Amino acid sequence: MACVSWRLAPERRPRYSVPVKISASKILTTHAGSLPRPKALTELHAAKAQGAAVDEGELSRAGEEATRAVIAKQIEAGVDVVNNGEVGRESFFTYVRHRMSGFSGQSSRPIMADLVEYPSYLQLLMAQLAAGANVSLLTAPQATGEVRYLGATPIEAECEQLRRLLALHPGAFTEAFVSSPSPGIVAAAMENAYYDDLPAYVNAVAEALQTEYEAIARAGFVLQIDAPDLAMERHTLFHGKPLSEFVVFLRTVIGALNRAIANVPRDRIRLHVCWGNYEGPHDLDVPLHEIWSEIGKAAVGAFMLSMANPRHAHEVRLFDKGILPPGAILLPGVIDTTTNYIEHPEVVADRIERAAKAIGDPHRVIASTDCGFETSAGFATVASDIVWAKLRALSQGAALATRRLI
Repeated sequence: MACVSWRLAPERRPRYSVPVKISASKILTTHAGSLPRPKALTELHAAKAQGAAVDEGELSRAGEEATRAVIAKQIEAGVDVVNNGEVGRESFFTYVRHRMSGFSGQSSRPIMADLVEYPSYLQLLMAQLAAGANVSLLTAPQATGEVRYLGATPIEAECEQLRRLLALHPGAFTEAFVSSPSPGIVAAAMENAYYDDLPAYVNAVAEALQTEYEAIARAGFVLQIDAPDLAMERHTLFHGKPLSEFVVFLRTVIGALNRAIANVPRDRIRLHVCWGNYEGPHDLDVPLHEIWSEIGKAAVGAFMLSMANPRHAHEVRLFDKGILPPGAILLPGVIDTTTNYIEHPEVVADRIERAAKAIGDPHRVIASTDCGFETSAGFATVASDIVWAKLRALSQGAALATRRLI
C-alpha cells in the first residue's frame, strides 16, 4: 500500500467544540461505552450478523427505542458523560463490516491464551455463549478485499440520533461521547486475507476509520477509541511470541491511529485500553508497565484504563511516577464490568482517591468503568438490572470522593 498523507489543508479541516470537559467542583463519571440491549434487539443483531435477512425497519425502530432507554437510564443513574450505549451496533467493532468494503467470509480468531490454560473455565464460558442469541467476536468476517469506508452517512445518522435523543434531557448531563474501534482491534480480530502483511492492513483500516473519527468529532461529541488490541493481543494474536514483536505491533497501531486522528484535536479524544472484557483468569495479561511507553505516545487527551478488576487494580501506582502525559486526563476503571458484585460507594471513592493521589490532581480524573457491559450483542456477564445499580454506585462513590478531594 502506498504511503499517503492524511492531513487536510488548514482551510479544509473540520471545526470542533471545546476540549473534554472537566469540573472544578466535582469528580465526573462516565463509562466505557456498551450497555445492555433488550432481548428482541439482540436477536435481530445476532440474526443479521449470521447472514439472515432481517427487517431493517424493525431493527432501526428497536435500536432507536433502546437508545432512548439507555440514555434515560444513564441520566437516572447519575452518569455525567453519557453515550448511546452502542445498542444500535452489533458489537463494538464488527459493525464496521456494514460501513466498509472488503469484508466477507469468516475469521478463525485465536482464543485468549489464559482461557485455553483453564479448559474447565473455557467449557463453562462456551456453554454460556451457546445458551442464547449472540454476536460472536471470534468468528468475525475476514478482510478479503480492499478496505474502504463507504461514506459518512451511517455515522452521521448515528450522531444525529444521539443529539436528538439527548435534547430530551437538557441540563441533565455534562457532555456525550461516541465510540469507534482502534484500527488494531479490527485488523487483529477480522483476519487478513488480502493485504501483503499486517502493517499494511492496519494502515488501510486506519485510513478508512479516519472518516468515522472525524465525523464523530465534527458532530460535537468526544471521540472514544476502543483499543483492547493494545493490551489483549499480547495473550491472543501474539501469545507465545517475544514481547518485542508485540511492541512492534503497538508502534504500528499507534502510528496509524495518530495519522487517522491528525485532524481531531487531541483534547477531544479519549483512548480506552483493556485486557479483554471477560471474566477469566487473566493471569497471562501483559503488565501495563511493559506497554505504557508505546500507549503513552497516542495523540489523545485522555486515557481510560481497566483498574477495578483484581488483576490490574494495583497498576494505578504506576502513575505515581508521573507517566501521564502533561495535561492529559486519567479515566480509571473503578467499577468491574465482569462481576455481579455491586461495588460499595466507599470502595469506589477509595479507588478514585488512589487515582487522584497518583497523578496529583483530582481535576484530571474522571471516574469510569473498566470496560463496557455488553461489548457484543448477547455477550453480557453482568445482569442488566445490576448494570444500572453499578452505575449508581459509581455516581455515589464519585460524590464521596468529591467531598474528600475538592
